[in-house]
Amino acid sequence: MILILGGTTEGRIAAETLESAAQPYYYSTHDEGQQVAMVHGTRLTGAMDSEALTECCTRHGIRLMVDAAHPFATMLHTNVVNAARQLHLPIVRYERRYSARDDSAIWCRDYDEAMQKMEHDGVGRLLALTGVNTLAPLRPFWRRHECWWRILRRPTSMAQTQGVGFPTDHLIYYDDHTDTATQIQQLHPDAIITKESGESGGFMEKVEAAQRMGVRCYVVQRPSYPVDDKDEVTFVDGPYGLRRAVERLVPDFYHLHSGLTSGTCATAAAVAAARRLLTSECSDEVPVVLPNGETIMVAVTYGDDYAAVVKDSGDDPDVTGGLEIRAAVSRATKFEIVGGKGVGVITLPGFDYPPGEAAINRVPRQMIEANLAPFSTPLRVVVSVEGGEEVARRTFNPRLGITGGISIIGVSGIVMPFSEEGFLQSIRKCMNVAVASGAERVVINSGAKSERFVKICYPDLPAQAFVEYGNYIGRTIEMAEEAGVQQLTLGVMMGKAVKLAAGELDTHSRRTTMNRQFVEQMVREAGCDTDISGITLARELWTLLPAEDIPRFAHVVISHCMEHCAPLLPHGTLTILLIDEDGGIYKLIDNP
Repeated sequence: MILILGGTTEGRIAAETLESAAQPYYYSTHDEGQQVAMVHGTRLTGAMDSEALTECCTRHGIRLMVDAAHPFATMLHTNVVNAARQLHLPIVRYERRYSARDDSAIWCRDYDEAMQKMEHDGVGRLLALTGVNTLAPLRPFWRRHECWWRILRRPTSMAQTQGVGFPTDHLIYYDDHTDTATQIQQLHPDAIITKESGESGGFMEKVEAAQRMGVRCYVVQRPSYPVDDKDEVTFVDGPYGLRRAVERLVPDFYHLHSGLTSGTCATAAAVAAARRLLTSECSDEVPVVLPNGETIMVAVTYGDDYAAVVKDSGDDPDVTGGLEIRAAVSRATKFEIVGGKGVGVITLPGFDYPPGEAAINRVPRQMIEANLAPFSTPLRVVVSVEGGEEVARRTFNPRLGITGGISIIGVSGIVMPFSEEGFLQSIRKCMNVAVASGAERVVINSGAKSERFVKICYPDLPAQAFVEYGNYIGRTIEMAEEAGVQQLTLGVMMGKAVKLAAGELDTHSRRTTMNRQFVEQMVREAGCDTDISGITLARELWTLLPAEDIPRFAHVVISHCMEHCAPLLPHGTLTILLIDEDGGIYKLIDNP
């Protein structure tokens, strides 16, 4: 069991991340103020000291605590660490993301130092953006000076202000739809004070508003997390890092484990190689910033003139899993990324880069460049893959006209198990190449068997004109429409066809099964009186129905498929081929 200490944006994201496992967990907050949509989580409310938290973890069988509380909730952090030490539990600290410190702000170690600096600087009118919990520590200042406090408009916050005696006519609220700059303009303070609350706390918006309005900005820096080398703490700042930490620390929580894209592996290898070149540092793992802005740690190894990452595909059925992706980095006159041994070369149009370029997609190139930018020196990065040429024969690459190795790909940087996103990206790439090939028609099919049969119908089309849709029939037709395909053929076998005829545009068995009643309806529509109530597989229809009835039944099935598919291709002509087990073809053309 996992316990999240939340009440923040990070806490809500943590809950969403655990929800995807469909496993029970607990979500604890100080009060009921934050609304969190949970199906599998149980809400706990009320403050807990170290002893109460220890008892809570023992009672509920907690194996991992996820501390997603506010960075200034110092007492809670201490209680979490103390309970974890008592019970020998691991902690995942879900941190906020922080910008580089702005030198225009006046930084303070704590509230006492902030009051000293503001007194010294003659601040007489103050707008406090530090929240209701800072009324007590800053009381000596607001009792002597005119101050306005921005708080959440909720009963607990109002009770706190009354408890310390702060004047209610000097309260302003987060929910009044007035931004910080406008509030400064209305109140004319000498300064604002805020906390280093990170991106989700709107920190930079407050600092930049002060700069624009010409008032001083005092910042109380965030406290450090109260751990030492003996504590088992993993720091993350996003959902992917949290998931991978949970997969490692509570392996049975997620039924399937995530992995890393080849782009992330190449980026990590490049970062490690650059660090060794420029700083002589050889860490066992390096930070990689993903496209969504979060940072994850990736394990690396080193060779004589390169750094490497073994590709972890998690539970995704990826033939590139286990490959060693390497990066060699050298100083250069301009930044450059090139492909080495085992990385494919583009030979056809339709990709992010022209023929002759290494098959390193746009997002991985952006990741590598962004992650090496902090070194502030031009570098040449050579990405290579041990065994990439052999493995590439089992990928889409030969059909796409990518020769000599695998592609370095990835959009999110993380491979989710049995990733729908990854497969759809492959379909889209194949569709773009099919269009770029100049073929007069694109033929989509479910796999090798159906493609072998439909190729007989179109012997003059190039290999690139045949695109595999797997189970994503509807999405593939939509991609064809987006790509401007004028002539599209859909090849489908009976198992997928009866699902498609019933309106199921995604025919994967984990999402939909054969609707036997609808199949019986189609048999009756075709004028057949055969009893098919005992079938378990759609392909049995080919043998159960009399030979003379099959053409009529096939026409009914294809007609229903056309009803659902043709509207997805409004600017093109769709042909549907129903394929029997021996390669026989039954055809229907929309708008012939």
